[in-house]
Amino acid sequence: MTANSGQTSAAVISKVIVLTGASSGIGRATAVELAARGHKLVLAARRADELGLLARQLDPTGVRVIAVPTDVTDDASRRALLAAAAAQFGPIDVLINNAGVTVEQGWWWDDADPLRVLRVNLESPIELTRLALPDMRRRGAGHIVNIGSVAGRVATNGVYSASKFGLRGFSLALRRELQGTGVTVSLVAPGFVKSEMTASARLPMPGPEVVARAVADVLERPRAEVIVPKFYAAVVVLNTVFPAVGDFVVRRIIGRRYAHDPQGK
Repeated sequence: MTANSGQTSAAVISKVIVLTGASSGIGRATAVELAARGHKLVLAARRADELGLLARQLDPTGVRVIAVPTDVTDDASRRALLAAAAAQFGPIDVLINNAGVTVEQGWWWDDADPLRVLRVNLESPIELTRLALPDMRRRGAGHIVNIGSVAGRVATNGVYSASKFGLRGFSLALRRELQGTGVTVSLVAPGFVKSEMTASARLPMPGPEVVARAVADVLERPRAEVIVPKFYAAVVVLNTVFPAVGDFVVRRIIGRRYAHDPQGK
């Protein structure tokens, strides 16, 4: 599919957007949505082949969409990403911190490095924001969009929720710190949607396009926090008002989300 790069809606001003985690899932769907709305995109992810293919599909000319293979946990790679964006398009209008990972089952028995979840999901958005902010503040314009999770409001997996609770706190506090500067901060918090991260889930889930539309919409009508799909807002309220009921609901959801090994391995 190729985005129409020659036309933009009269109501939408084309922006220069850096999008991490763009090669699959929510990131890929968001790239498609933003390209269709006429924005200039700098797509970042570790998988260079998939990233390059997506960029060519969205804009075969390479004029409005570029791919920059990036490891968001590496400082030099983060700096190279923002430098490439500025070199191609000039000042960055929007930074979307979407790259994210999780651990399957319980982090205490998973063979993966659980602290990588914190590095990707929390440290990297903070560091990328720190690099992008000085120019945004000088210009008095810019938008930071962090992709959180309902797991940042309703605790599920220990390390994953820790990263998303932290990202929510960072986002909401940063928005207040930057009031009056012209820089906006938004948090988009998805529930379960179809993606590589939820491939093993046995739950009814919408596609990532529902999150992509929410992200694109928040650029046009900024909001501090958006939960999507809207159904999960009720889950958040339920968990807050009736914690015991929240325990039951989360236990049922997690039971369908993960295929736990009965031996605890």
